[in-house]
Amino acid sequence: QLQAFGGGLVQAGGSLRLSCAASGSINAMGWYRQAPGKERELVAAITSGGNTNYADSVKGRFTISRGNAKNTVYLQMNSLKPEDTAVYYCAAAPRIILSMIRLSSSYDFWGQGTQVTVSS
Repeated sequence: QLQAFGGGLVQAGGSLRLSCAASGSINAMGWYRQAPGKERELVAAITSGGNTNYADSVKGRFTISRGNAKNTVYLQMNSLKPEDTAVYYCAAAPRIILSMIRLSSSYDFWGQGTQVTVSS
């Protein structure tokens, strides 16, 4: 099971931090988002070894990290834009092929989603 926390309403230029905790042995964890009328897309992902992968649209603004308890993952979102508005989902994979870290099909477990709304 995954539990995600930290969504909310923020003005453009503001910051939010999402967190997610998983149970069991986990290798990769990631954040996806889905805006109304759009497909779900990878925001960022990280392996237990610290390899990270970001969507081009969030590079330099968002940072993904793992907690000391390796089954926790954080997404620090800075300089938020209205186009970042979406439901954000946490995902986890016990095993991962690094070249496939961006694929949603690589993840076995999904959280319930948390709404992030950025007002202009």
